[in-house]
Amino acid sequence: MSDPLRTVEDMRILHTSDWHIGRGFHGHSTVEALAEVLDVLVAQVRENQVDVVVVAGDVFDSATPAAAAYTLLTDALVGLSDAGAQVIVTSGNHDSAARLGFQARLLRAGIHVVTDPRMVGRPITIADADGPVRFFGIPYLEPAIVRRHEAFAADAEGRPLRTQAQTVARAMELVRAGLDAHPGRSVVIAHCFAAGVDATTGLEREIRQGGIDMVPVSVFDGIDYVALGHIHGRQSLTERIRYAGAPLHYSFGEQDKPRGSWLVDLDGAGALDVRWLDLPVPRRLVTLTGSFDEILAPDLVAAHADDWVCAVYTDDLPQTEPMRRLREKYPFCALVQHEPAVTAQAVDRSYAQRLRAAVTDADRVDAFLTHVRAGQGPTEQEQELIREVMDDRTLAEALA
Repeated sequence: MSDPLRTVEDMRILHTSDWHIGRGFHGHSTVEALAEVLDVLVAQVRENQVDVVVVAGDVFDSATPAAAAYTLLTDALVGLSDAGAQVIVTSGNHDSAARLGFQARLLRAGIHVVTDPRMVGRPITIADADGPVRFFGIPYLEPAIVRRHEAFAADAEGRPLRTQAQTVARAMELVRAGLDAHPGRSVVIAHCFAAGVDATTGLEREIRQGGIDMVPVSVFDGIDYVALGHIHGRQSLTERIRYAGAPLHYSFGEQDKPRGSWLVDLDGAGALDVRWLDLPVPRRLVTLTGSFDEILAPDLVAAHADDWVCAVYTDDLPQTEPMRRLREKYPFCALVQHEPAVTAQAVDRSYAQRLRAAVTDADRVDAFLTHVRAGQGPTEQEQELIREVMDDRTLAEALA
């Protein structure tokens, strides 16, 4: 079925990201649910006559994916290709670049996998009636690792690249050099945490071991469209710079965020027409808060018996076997939390609570120093030393 909104001369791009194939959900497999959603994605590509699908990183959830994850990825890529689209995939921080990239040469024509930092700045060219569109893939760039490559050894002033901001800025210098050598409309696909995103909404866990590292939006100036991955909720930083988010809800913190992808029409002059395509939610996520008896009320059970449930009960004392009792009414209860009202109103967090809230190793060091120094965290010099130690450990683990 043809799309009545389609302008034949435009290049149509579907922007998706963060599939996280193989990720569990509180002990439950998500492979079947993700396969269902990706089947719908393939159907949308066919129905909307998409020319190019871009997947902006974190294809797998683990550096060592199980066999079922490879099968699902292969089925999805072949399905997208059979639907008439070319596909460009980049690696994210959860992916093993070697494992994701090993099959790149084995894939059929029209499926491109970009995992090698040395390929940054070399465009994948796809033409339409108005001429070439240059697609530049930027895989996730861990500064401590990519510094081994000559192109990423230092910035323009000879300083070593230590942060994501510096490393992605260097990558964009290579992209612009590639664009100068191969003029045309431009699309950049990158996996990073760009400034301007609300870090509390679907922020990917453990962005890098040295801490959260933001990339200024201005780094991407002059590009016709920038397809970003790393954030699990959709975000529009500018009209031309967007996150698509993940196709599934992978945590209760994401439950209110829509799932889908951006459909981007790029005309001959580089102008954009962008709209959102919703994806189905195989099983809704809800958080039920109240006393234990309130959560077990018949009307609430009737409304949410088929949903993934996070139960937050506020009784003063812990309940006996709360998960077992809840699952008798809510078969898909996945998480139970006891948060007494008096605790919820507490303002000052204990050291243990700070540790639970920590996202990265650097956060944990910060919490420890703040605790033992009676509220005084690390100095700027100490933060730099911590970052260097984290970088050295990351590199040692990568080379092990």
